[in-house]
Amino acid sequence: MIKQFVLDALKEDIGRGDLFSLVAQDGICDAKIIAKEEGILAGEVYAKALCEAKNIEIVFNLGDGEKIAKNDVIATLNGDIKTLLICERTLLNLLQHASGIATNTYAFKKALGESNIKLLDTRKTRPLLRNFEKYAVRCGGGYNHRMGLDDCLMLKDTHLKTIPNLKEFMTKCREKLPFTCKVEIECEDVAFSKEAMECGADIVMCDNMNEKQICEVVAIRDEFFKHVLIEISGNVTKENIAKYATCRADAISSGSLIHHAVWLDFSMKITSK
Repeated sequence: MIKQFVLDALKEDIGRGDLFSLVAQDGICDAKIIAKEEGILAGEVYAKALCEAKNIEIVFNLGDGEKIAKNDVIATLNGDIKTLLICERTLLNLLQHASGIATNTYAFKKALGESNIKLLDTRKTRPLLRNFEKYAVRCGGGYNHRMGLDDCLMLKDTHLKTIPNLKEFMTKCREKLPFTCKVEIECEDVAFSKEAMECGADIVMCDNMNEKQICEVVAIRDEFFKHVLIEISGNVTKENIAKYATCRADAISSGSLIHHAVWLDFSMKITSK
């Protein structure tokens, strides 16, 4: 899957053919990828897959999840001049994009402090880039929420508007869904959180609740529904995430880990030919 993804990305850039290759000389050259700012590295697995497919030798000096300092040589490369230059932008795009997400995730996690609450991403990913972007979240120390609609049933406000009787609906869920499938219910207040637990939710999402409300939901869970997991969500930022650390929830999710991430600045330099 990774190999096909990187080859498709390269194909998009090449189009009908690299014009430089029509006039460039043949030969072998060395190159290096340099970080122009600090952050967390991600994308190593994808870069290696592309280089292997195109017979380019690449050696990473740092691995996924490791800290990058400005001017660090992230990797060195050796290969055919034309091939290396054809792959340059795709390689950098993969590394810069993934590292930006990993760096942003790391910043969120650092802002959360020493809390044991798991930091989760969401399904707010760019079309066809979900596996890639969620991989980058893991490199930054975060965890993945569900990968898609097929691995957990989440009843959001839009779903709930179509359900006249939640108790009956949950009974049907247990009859038709796989035994291992969890059901998460989005709740906007304490009263509905309790109802969701009573109806059999495996996970309760406290959506846009304040700290006092979340603590009340957690207290209800602790006393009556110890098996239920509590997730905090809704407008979570690096600036406010710390205030949720003492709520004793199990997880905090934020789409901002991915869609607010800014690419890191990397460049490739030819070192010999």
